[in-house]
Amino acid sequence: MNYFLTGGTGFIGRFLVEKLLARGGNVHVLVRKESLDKLEALRDRWGNGSERVHAVTGDLNEPGLGLDAKTRKALAGKVDHFFHLAAVYDMTSDEAAQQQANVDGTRHALEAAGALKAGCFHHISSIAAAGMYKGTFREDMFDEATSLDHPYLKSKHESEGVVRDECQVPFRLYRPGMVVGHSRTGEMDKVDGPYYFFKLIQKVRRVLPEWVPTIGVEGGRLNIVPVDYVVDALDHIAHLDGEDGKCFHLVDPQPYKVGEILNIFCEAAHAPRMALRVDSRMFGFVPPFIRQSLKSLPPVKRLTSAVLDDVGIPESVLSFINYPTRFDNRESERALKGSGIEVPRLTDYSAVLWDYWERNMDPELFRDRSLRGAVEGKVCVITGATSGIGLATAEKLADAGAILVIGARKPERLKEVTSALQSRGAEVHSYQCDFSDMEACDGFVAQVLANHGAVDVLINNAGRSIRRSLALSFDRFHDFERTMQLNYFGAVRLIMGFAPGMLKRKRGHVVNISSIGTLTNAPRFSAYVASKSALDSFSRCAAAEWSDRNVTFTTINMPLVKTPMIAPTKIYDSVPTLTPGEAADMVTEAIIHRPKRIATRLGTFAQVTHAVAPKLGEIVMNTGYRMFPDSPPAKTRRADQPKATSEQIAFAALMRGIHW
Repeated sequence: MNYFLTGGTGFIGRFLVEKLLARGGNVHVLVRKESLDKLEALRDRWGNGSERVHAVTGDLNEPGLGLDAKTRKALAGKVDHFFHLAAVYDMTSDEAAQQQANVDGTRHALEAAGALKAGCFHHISSIAAAGMYKGTFREDMFDEATSLDHPYLKSKHESEGVVRDECQVPFRLYRPGMVVGHSRTGEMDKVDGPYYFFKLIQKVRRVLPEWVPTIGVEGGRLNIVPVDYVVDALDHIAHLDGEDGKCFHLVDPQPYKVGEILNIFCEAAHAPRMALRVDSRMFGFVPPFIRQSLKSLPPVKRLTSAVLDDVGIPESVLSFINYPTRFDNRESERALKGSGIEVPRLTDYSAVLWDYWERNMDPELFRDRSLRGAVEGKVCVITGATSGIGLATAEKLADAGAILVIGARKPERLKEVTSALQSRGAEVHSYQCDFSDMEACDGFVAQVLANHGAVDVLINNAGRSIRRSLALSFDRFHDFERTMQLNYFGAVRLIMGFAPGMLKRKRGHVVNISSIGTLTNAPRFSAYVASKSALDSFSRCAAAEWSDRNVTFTTINMPLVKTPMIAPTKIYDSVPTLTPGEAADMVTEAIIHRPKRIATRLGTFAQVTHAVAPKLGEIVMNTGYRMFPDSPPAKTRRADQPKATSEQIAFAALMRGIHW
């Protein structure tokens, strides 16, 4: 038995070749010259018998598949079965590509089958050939297809029409459902169909516990079948006698609704399931022109695009959520009767599909999420880089290959740190600057831009903290002024200085080291929290203006970190704190992923509590305020400072990271 395949190295094709080799036949596979290596790599997969796979050089885009005279003469009259699998199975491809591969390519395959006088031409079509037919589409239906506006649906319908109208040899048509991975191994070659929703499921799983119920959509019924069922059915039906001229639906006779499918994969992923599924048809009372007008509004389009991009769902896929077509498969059931070939239930193999996707196909696996990938060769400015969080961050960026620009007040310490960073192999440029001095900030910006041209990442880390209750601050208004001068005005001055270059290049990222205190409203830190809150608000406003210019902001609501800034408050020696290295990890996360905000769960909980039950949050913070004393005056000797009580330590441990 001799077989000829187009698309033999593709996803369905490689499995079909295995089946045909098991029958002891010779398999001739069409490959382009530049793809011969791909065929050779598959021989190991096919194992024994792979020597009976013969490469036939040609091209789907050439008339007659571009077969030369020698090949046509050698195979003429010897091909028992011609399988045409090569096609674009991607709903997101453009119309020209769909037309060229699916329609023109089918016509070229028919020309080749005719020239080779093939025994039977097997055209692997798709249920997409039915368009968006409302109702049950039978295997003997074709012209009844409706709503073929989508390029993919149109091309699959037209390619099947070409076979029906132009095939000069006996033919059989096969319409598989939405083909997913192997039901036993999970193997799949690309993200398509239900896989588009896997990233969304994964993101929800990362945010919510599995037991939390969610709301989703109901949708229409999607016909999903595993590749092994399609190949087994195709191989069996192709070798039956008396089936020429017929069409076979290789589908699930009991398909699931979209909401059911998503829940099945949510369960496989151990993600929250949709307890309430809304049928979008309930909004049918809204006139179509109103729905379309709303969808066309620029803010709606941008928001929709941003959300879909974030979870990797093509916008065109949404049009299939309410897929209306059911498929009758009586011919296939008749042909497969007694063969033992049947569609497994999705619930039985969904976990295998999910596991394979997460291990081999998750787009995150192929993205460079390393710090080096984010900063290598890029100019990164760090203020306050000679100690604490700034120094720890500088060390991490130095090791990742960033071009470091560091600034600090003390020239001797700046020189020492620069030398240490350079000894790590980093390119470091240091500038002495008091960032509470606006003229000094302007000079710093001018120097950096003159020497480096542009800034890619600005880390506003330099800051001042004052721990003093308001009752002791009535005559210390200068505390508020000097804190605001550095923490707010200094940071804003740098942002305003570097932003024009970022906006011009449409590229830049600002990381602001804020405080958990802006979320908890920490007592004794009114001056500090107010200055950080001002910077947070400024950054949110700036982000809203520059969102479409790719200039982004990340606010880090940093919990208590053991740095020289908190050293005067000796009670902090006995409470849980982050190390500078752990804090620097939060900064590097901000640089790599560019989230809007990074905060601890306790900080986020405090913010929610303040929004929902502000009095409760106020009472908790007041309790802490009364429990912890004010810092002793600077002149007080260490030996005179009180030690933390067990009650204070327990309370601080419970409120880990919060300033008291």
